[in-house]
Amino acid sequence: MLSVFSGLGLGLSLIVAIGAQNVFVLRQGIRREHVLPVVVICALSDALLIAAGVAGLGFVISAAPWLVVVARWAGALFLLAYGILAARRAWLGGEELRVDSADADATASAPAVPGVATATRPRTATRTALGPVIATVLALTWLNPHVYLDTVLMLGSIAATHGDERWLFAAGAIAASILWFTALGFGARYLGRWLRTERSWRILDALIAVVMITLAVSLVLPVIGG
Repeated sequence: MLSVFSGLGLGLSLIVAIGAQNVFVLRQGIRREHVLPVVVICALSDALLIAAGVAGLGFVISAAPWLVVVARWAGALFLLAYGILAARRAWLGGEELRVDSADADATASAPAVPGVATATRPRTATRTALGPVIATVLALTWLNPHVYLDTVLMLGSIAATHGDERWLFAAGAIAASILWFTALGFGARYLGRWLRTERSWRILDALIAVVMITLAVSLVLPVIGG
C-alpha cells in the first residue's frame, strides 16, 4: 500500500500545477459542456502514458531527445493558436451563462424545501460541437512535452525504484489523475454563479489567453536558449 500512496501523492503533486490541459478542463467544466468526455480522455491519456513509462518507454525518449524538441515546437504552436483564439473571444465578447428553460421549469415545479436554496443549471448560450472539443483536449494532452517528462520519464523512473511493486505505484499515480480531473471538471460548475455575465467570461478568456501564450513561450525558450 505504501507504493500506491507514494504514486498517488507524487501524481497529484505533478498534475495539480496550472497548465494548458487543466485550464481547458476548468473552462469546459464551467461551461458544463462535454465534461465527461474531456475528463475521460485526460484521465485515460495519463493512464496510458504512466503505464508506458513504467513499461520502459522512458528509455526510448532518453535515447532520442529530439522527440521532446519536436513536441515542444508542436505544443508551442498549438498553445499559441489557442491563446490567440481566447484573446479574440475576450476582445469581442458575446459569451455568457444562461439557464436552460427545462431546468428553470423543473426548478419552478419542484417543491420548496425550507432552508435550502433552489438552484438552476446555468449553461453557455453557444455550445461547441463534441468533435472540436475532443480534438482540442487530445492536442493539449499529447502535444505537451511536459506530459512526457512528468508521466513517462519521471513517474516511470521513480516507479522502477519500487521494484516488483512498481505497478502498484503506477496504479496510485493513475488514481491521482482520475481524482483530479473528475474534481476539476465536475467541480468547476460551482464557479458558474460568478460567470453569468459577458464581462466575466471576457475576463476568464483573457486570463486563459495569458496562460496559454505564456506556456507556449516557456516551451520553446529552453530550445532557443540552449
